[in-house]
Amino acid sequence: MPFTYKLESFEGPLDLLLHLIDQSEIQIQDISVHEITDQYMEYLQSMQELELEITSEFLVMAATLLSMKSHQLLPKPPVMEWEEFPDYYDDEPDPREELIRKLIEYRKYKNIAEQLKDKELERGLIFSKEAEDLSPFMPSTPSNPVEGLHIDDLVQAFQKALRKASRRDQVATIHRDEISVKDRIRDIITTLKPSGRGSKVMFSKLLDESMSRHEIVVTFLALLELMKMKQIKCYQDSLFEDIVIQWHGELDEGGISEVEIDY
Repeated sequence: MPFTYKLESFEGPLDLLLHLIDQSEIQIQDISVHEITDQYMEYLQSMQELELEITSEFLVMAATLLSMKSHQLLPKPPVMEWEEFPDYYDDEPDPREELIRKLIEYRKYKNIAEQLKDKELERGLIFSKEAEDLSPFMPSTPSNPVEGLHIDDLVQAFQKALRKASRRDQVATIHRDEISVKDRIRDIITTLKPSGRGSKVMFSKLLDESMSRHEIVVTFLALLELMKMKQIKCYQDSLFEDIVIQWHGELDEGGISEVEIDY
């Protein structure tokens, strides 16, 4: 009759021992080295029959269990009572203590690992949103405008402001010499007439950067009056180019006084 083997996978010899203890439903402190060794060796035998590879750590634990089992099977020496030195005699240590300590420590970490695994599974069912930049919604702290300044710096700045204010309070009256349109016509004739009929001058040459707004307006009015009297002709060679002023009249400076211009 064929046999069917179903072997569980274990992470190490301690994991296998914990499984055997739980299967026997006993406490770790109450383990029987004899029984646990037999069960452990049966499991290794099953692995060999299935031609499964047995790692070295499983073999080391098997040797340890066999050594503990053989140690318990040996006859114990007679108990000797030392009347003179009672504190010198001590009981032989239990060979299970080291194994029990390792099993208790391993079970503690195994339980912690299982809890962490459960939390990992729970967290895997949660879909979270990626973090956003919330800095625009954070309350802004206004910077101190006088940070790093000493009281002496503020006093000096205040004194400087007072000096500027005192100079600003001084009132001065400025009288501007205004030029008339008739005077500006005379200036334009003086510029054009010496070169004779057909002489030209660019409009930009009649203006100067130091001219006031009043002088610029008077210059325009003077050109319009000369065009009205048909003494000059204004044109452009192309769009947005400088205006060309061409002289073709006969008016002289003496004739200006006869022109009825009162502004």
